Amino acid sequence: MSDAVIKTAHRTTSPDSAEDRSNKRSDWRLSRLVSPVFLICLLASWEGFVRGMGIPAIVLPPPSGVAAALLGEISSISFARNFSVTLAEIIAGFGVGSVLGIVLGILIGQSSFLERTLYPYVVAFQTVPKVAIAPIVVIWFGYGLSSKIIITAMIAFFPVIANTIVGLRSAPQDQVEMLQAYTASPWQIFRMVRFPQALPFIFVGFDVAAVLAVIGAIVGEFVGAKAGLGFLILQKNLTFDMAGVFAILIVLSLIGVGLHGLVELVRRRVLFWSSRAEDKPLNVP
Repeated sequence: MSDAVIKTAHRTTSPDSAEDRSNKRSDWRLSRLVSPVFLICLLASWEGFVRGMGIPAIVLPPPSGVAAALLGEISSISFARNFSVTLAEIIAGFGVGSVLGIVLGILIGQSSFLERTLYPYVVAFQTVPKVAIAPIVVIWFGYGLSSKIIITAMIAFFPVIANTIVGLRSAPQDQVEMLQAYTASPWQIFRMVRFPQALPFIFVGFDVAAVLAVIGAIVGEFVGAKAGLGFLILQKNLTFDMAGVFAILIVLSLIGVGLHGLVELVRRRVLFWSSRAEDKPLNVP
């Protein structure tokens, strides 16, 4: 295969015009201004509603109470230990589920026989509520990290495999036929066309899986755990510490946002050739 054929096999995208880039910068600046203002208004409305209506903190704590509980939790030694446990479960489960999803997605996406034989079982497994099978996993693998990682991996697995299969099938047929006309092997077609075209879809799967991984870890800890943020939530529910529960929920949300940002950062580095990489300007003064 010559370099000319390889270059022809990739689709090029026209750069954005100066007007488009200017509009994107304006939208980005506006979003940076509106987002904190919206958050401040939301918190002020929440605080005023709770205090004005005299709602007990056991029912709905005010933001000030949640902030105080959050500071108290962060400064405690036990919180750091439980936070590290949950974060390890999330990262490990996300990694295992993503690797299995990519490998099986590539195998199924490259073979119609495997799609007909295996993919229906994958879909059937995904329809089973993970909350229902989480107790079984805990019984089989114990109350430690292993069971939580497996539950998290099961939840993170499907978005990756589904997006990998769709991405591999999205390769332009004309490019595939051109490479076949030049006697390219299936591996060369996969490497030059199918996999590069599937990468944007795979990163969408990573993004969804990263968020679902947080849910998976907490579901596993709710079923049975000795440590973790989900374990802390259960303890605070027993003592009716709603401010503490909201504080931990904020921490979990921040973990999800952080993972989303990390996936987006890696996507920008890997898919530098994608037009989506210019959706938001990176260097806005």
